[in-house]
Amino acid sequence: MYAVVKTGGKQYKVAIGEKLKVEQIAADIDAQIVLEEVLMVVDGEAVTVGTPVVAGAKVQATVVSHGRGEKVRIFKMRRRKHYQKRMGHRQNFTEIRIDAITK
Repeated sequence: MYAVVKTGGKQYKVAIGEKLKVEQIAADIDAQIVLEEVLMVVDGEAVTVGTPVVAGAKVQATVVSHGRGEKVRIFKMRRRKHYQKRMGHRQNFTEIRIDAITK
């Protein structure tokens, strides 16, 4: 059984027991959260696709940790204009563990 959920503007395929890193969620470590934007649920041969979300479907998860991702280096340059700019960015994330999927 797996589901497709939307959180932080991105879509993730999740299964029970799986850990994944999502955009930062304002919750404490070991807190239970509920992801209610479930786009699709697959249980064996039964496939339920939402329009746009599956009514009544929820994914329960536990917050494992918070952190920051790898640095992304940004380099801008205009040729022949003597312009160069270097920047970096580290995106915050929340690591969650999927506990249950309900239809």
